[in-house]
Amino acid sequence: MTIKVHLDAAEYDPVERLADALHVKPEDVVYAALNRMMMQARESEVQSEILFTRQVRSNNLPRWADSAGSVHNYEGMQPCEPEKSKYSV
Repeated sequence: MTIKVHLDAAEYDPVERLADALHVKPEDVVYAALNRMMMQARESEVQSEILFTRQVRSNNLPRWADSAGSVHNYEGMQPCEPEKSKYSV
């Protein structure tokens, strides 16, 4: 049986960097993560994490992913000169 995990580039790149640092394949990193999670899967906190991650994954990158999918400064207001609120004095 085969299980395929589809990752965005922002998700795959950190996995690949970790694998390179450890001199292993990205598949080894993913399998180790799965192994660790399965060893703790009976805990209700881990089960809740699985359900929560499934729910939010379609709209959000995980915290460990590269921020390549986030909004860049040039797409919004300048960070060094934010616009004043209409409520400011």
